[in-house]
Amino acid sequence: MQGRLTEEFRARTKEFAARTIRLYVKLPRDREHVRVCGRQMLRAGTSVAAHIREASRARSDAEFISKVGGAIQEADESALWLELLREECGIAPTDTLPLEKEADELIAISTTMINRTRDGKKQKVENGK
Repeated sequence: MQGRLTEEFRARTKEFAARTIRLYVKLPRDREHVRVCGRQMLRAGTSVAAHIREASRARSDAEFISKVGGAIQEADESALWLELLREECGIAPTDTLPLEKEADELIAISTTMINRTRDGKKQKVENGK
């Protein structure tokens, strides 16, 4: 399954995790709602890279799809917490919007990977392989 995940994509998700950590460290610690949202963002943002790393070691198409699907869920959750930090906690858009955009792009790329894997399986069945 490694062939479907480029080293560039793995590095990109790892960088997303690193950027999430850097934002978390910058967040003010004096407001409970910021701490709560920040911890959730940190957990979800770092899980994206973990799921992609697991997907690179998948033993089957089904496992690959499951792991990449987990990355999509975590990226989407990251975007939610980033939006809440910006809209409800007063964190500057310059801090959150680039990560929100990256989360959306990671979701789009991951969705394409899943669709291509499913299409490949469908073609194999149709061709009798």
